[in-house]
Amino acid sequence: MAMSVGGDSTETPMSDINTTPLVDVMLVLLIIFLIAVPVVIQTVKLKLPNVRFDPTTTKPENVSLSIMGAPDGTCKVYWGLTPVTHDELLNRAVEKLKKEIARQGGPNAPGLELPEAHIRGDVNTPWHCIGGAIFNMQMAGFAKVGFISEPPPGEGVERL
Repeated sequence: MAMSVGGDSTETPMSDINTTPLVDVMLVLLIIFLIAVPVVIQTVKLKLPNVRFDPTTTKPENVSLSIMGAPDGTCKVYWGLTPVTHDELLNRAVEKLKKEIARQGGPNAPGLELPEAHIRGDVNTPWHCIGGAIFNMQMAGFAKVGFISEPPPGEGVERL
């Protein structure tokens, strides 16, 4: 702020503000924000799956596993309705895959369709039980391991 000094006593002090430094500072801040905001907001473009119920097509060669956690902390795994241990699960999965590949004409057969493993896990099942079953099925050679879930409440399921 500048004031006139001396001169006539009837003059009033000058009360104008020099806005040039203020405009300079604002322009510098604007440029900083224009440069900094895209750096701060980093996004990776992903296409996330929809959370809708997709009915599965059940084929006779697919494997259905049911997994529960026992109260003592152990895992109960069922191949269909038969209880199996983790070693039996691996051996049965390898045998199932070998039989299916042989039935379709060998590993180099055109149009070879491998069976899938469908896992039904109880809500209260510890993760290590389900993770162990997934690991065993992948070690056996199953390329597709999926989860069977219940549709959200209120959504109807069409029966064909």
